[in-house]
Amino acid sequence: MDFSTKTFDSKNAIAQAKAGCIAVGVFENGKLPQAAQALDRKGEVTAALKSGDISGKPGTTLLMRDPDGAVAERILLVGLGKEEPISDKNYSSAAQSIARIFSSLGAGDAIVALPFDGIANRDVAWAIRNSVLAARDNLYRFDDMKSTKEPAPGGVRKVAFAVSAADANAAKAAVGEGVALANGMDLTKNLGNLPPNICNPTYLANTAKKLGKEYGIGVEVLDRKQLQALKMGSFLSVTNGSDEPPKFIVMKHMGGKAKDAPTVLVGKGITFDSGGISLKPGSGMDEMKYDMCGAASVLGTFRAIAEMKLKLNVIGVIPTCENMPSGRATRPGDIVTSMSGQTIEVLNTDAEGRLILCDALTYVERFKPAAVVDVATLTGACITALGHHNSGLFTRHDDAHDALAEQLLSAGKTANDTAWRMPIEDSYQEQLKSNFADVANIGGPPAGSITAACFLERFTKKYTWAHLDIAGTAWKSGAAKGATGRPVPLLTTFLINRAQAASAK
Repeated sequence: MDFSTKTFDSKNAIAQAKAGCIAVGVFENGKLPQAAQALDRKGEVTAALKSGDISGKPGTTLLMRDPDGAVAERILLVGLGKEEPISDKNYSSAAQSIARIFSSLGAGDAIVALPFDGIANRDVAWAIRNSVLAARDNLYRFDDMKSTKEPAPGGVRKVAFAVSAADANAAKAAVGEGVALANGMDLTKNLGNLPPNICNPTYLANTAKKLGKEYGIGVEVLDRKQLQALKMGSFLSVTNGSDEPPKFIVMKHMGGKAKDAPTVLVGKGITFDSGGISLKPGSGMDEMKYDMCGAASVLGTFRAIAEMKLKLNVIGVIPTCENMPSGRATRPGDIVTSMSGQTIEVLNTDAEGRLILCDALTYVERFKPAAVVDVATLTGACITALGHHNSGLFTRHDDAHDALAEQLLSAGKTANDTAWRMPIEDSYQEQLKSNFADVANIGGPPAGSITAACFLERFTKKYTWAHLDIAGTAWKSGAAKGATGRPVPLLTTFLINRAQAASAK
């Protein structure tokens, strides 16, 4: 689907626009936004509301063919709720309904003329990005592994957003950002949805190399011998039971000033998690292919910011391997030595994500980062705490870390990809004590997501750091089973905001 903007004013009236369809909003109270008023010259829109053909409730729709008030072949009325200002939830419902109707409409092109500037605490750019993402999400299909492909979606192929001359530049930029973000999310979804016999550590490494060639991203892939030389004993302990070679991927998008410290993203890349010797239950184990969604989200975010040519220095680090049982596998009770020199008693081999991340978090010290954010499908406990609505956000409690937390939380709200801050306190560290090593890799069932974050925190003392637990948000189960593409919107928005802040200095 192609997206563009189109400027309308008193000289270029929307009622005279030639299009297969024009989508306009209506309110429950019968009030019509400006674009709907312009198309209501013969009273057809008002009559539809008065007759009850459309209620105006958020997301409701009515398709009108050959309207007298417009040159367009069709008018699509979509409900926006009770009145202005429109809530972002109601706007999102309208955008999703338009995307759904457009996908099956017998028209090649369409204009969306919603009141983009009438959304509470949002701007025109936000509204247009939201509409682009809604359209692309509705079009997304994953049938790469099927011998018979699903029919290609028909309907509208070209969408123009109707804006004023004053908003034209911001709207055009928002379209570009929305498309880039959608492309990044599609990559993340595709990687997550691929089966683990295809999407293994080597596949992720090759994906990074492909991005590097396409967008000029610097890519380095470290193999087992190099990891051994770096003394990444914790990471390598997870790889012992698998025949798949581990990979350690480093990506560099250096779009900022040479002297600027980079923002670093670290993504957990367990391409299949059997639990190792601490074997998981068989039911639902197939979904453990999604245990690399942290890595996939970093790759998707790099795809998005590279397409945007974001003026910021960003480094991505992805430790990736399988966690499998075998005669060589790490056992409960084994003690391993991390890159930091800290020893770890492995009490449960299914708590492996923190074992690969801790070495990655030590590795990134060399970049002298401005901030580090690790992203991981780390704990089922986070799903128990927050369900599938919010990702868990963990960081220390001081001015620098509070500021980083607020940046991430704000980006999540802007992107409709929300997170919720959870505590990290020294009292939780008590649960990680070991009689035989510096630290144990689990702290028992109570506060499982917090003690996991506390484990990682031990390896991040030299920089400002935050941890995102995306176990509840990275994929859906059941009939809607599939990767969601989260938290690419949060991360990308976070980086856009940091780039804007850097340019303002």
